[in-house]
Amino acid sequence: MKEPDESKKDVALELPIEGVLDLHTFNPRDVKALLPDYITACREKGIYEIRIIHGKGTGALRKTVHSILGKLPVVASVKLAGEDAGGWGATIVVLERN
Repeated sequence: MKEPDESKKDVALELPIEGVLDLHTFNPRDVKALLPDYITACREKGIYEIRIIHGKGTGALRKTVHSILGKLPVVASVKLAGEDAGGWGATIVVLERN
């Protein structure tokens, strides 16, 4: 009988909460749960401006990110980053303060 492959087990990943979330390292299907959790963690640390890096690609992930952000009541504003911060490959999110 073959032993289970340990490398394929789900492992909790500890994300640094610093106000920058690079989605390149995540499966797109995980973004819907990840974004609200990351935003909550940022607010708990007093971080009210976040840069979400979704990449340029086809724009599908950006649209997904913007759709999710549009449904969160703690989001005060959403805009594409300036050229110095990723341009249309990143989104700047300003959160409501408590």
